Amino acid sequence: MSDESVVAYLGLGSNMGGRQQNLERAIGFLSQRLKVVRVSSVYDTEPRGNVNQPRFLNLVCQVYTRLASEALLALAKGIEYKLGRSDKSGAPRPIDIDILFYGDHVVKTVELVIPHPRLTERAFVLVPLAEIAPDLAHPVNGQTVTELLAGLTETQDVLKWEGN
Repeated sequence: MSDESVVAYLGLGSNMGGRQQNLERAIGFLSQRLKVVRVSSVYDTEPRGNVNQPRFLNLVCQVYTRLASEALLALAKGIEYKLGRSDKSGAPRPIDIDILFYGDHVVKTVELVIPHPRLTERAFVLVPLAEIAPDLAHPVNGQTVTELLAGLTETQDVLKWEGN
């Protein structure tokens, strides 16, 4: 635990069970250990990679944390398992929590890569991130979130979720 708060951005997704409720429960658990400052709208998105699975609901939240990046990852994984996530990669899941940015830190370990290595190519991350932090600069390439989003050739069917 650090003495100073770090601004981090987390991407959350759910494509199994009560998707919106899963997102809300995950934010609730995160709020018990972190200061959740901003939460984007929820977006309905098509799956990437393994496309033979249900559509996702995605959002991005901005948090303040004193946890080290590794402890933040452990917290995220603990919440995923608490909400029923299995270890099977690419499978439908009740919740997925990714650390997108952790301040302006660059982390490359076996367990953790920050900034998230694929966020620059994922509209389902960049659209909600641009909603709450359009001028946030990527610490490696220097581009803002708005610039990264403008560089995508497709928005991968990212639709604002109105709930139902």
